[in-house]
Amino acid sequence: MTNKVTVYSTNTCPYCTMMKNFLDQNNVAYREVNVQQDQAAANRLVQETGQMGVPQTNINGEWVLGFDPNRVSELLNA
Repeated sequence: MTNKVTVYSTNTCPYCTMMKNFLDQNNVAYREVNVQQDQAAANRLVQETGQMGVPQTNINGEWVLGFDPNRVSELLNA
């Protein structure tokens, strides 16, 4: 099964960079949505998660808030 991974990020977020680097290092394909440039996506994210912070990563329908490599690994291997 292919994991469906989306990272919601901004230009200035160091944890977003850490998350993307972690996924890259583990050869995980992901789609990035920059909520700083896409206000509609930012609004959807807040509606869906109730959170304004980034990174927020959606892995196969499950949300990971912040940079949490253990949780990411858990979900990718589920």
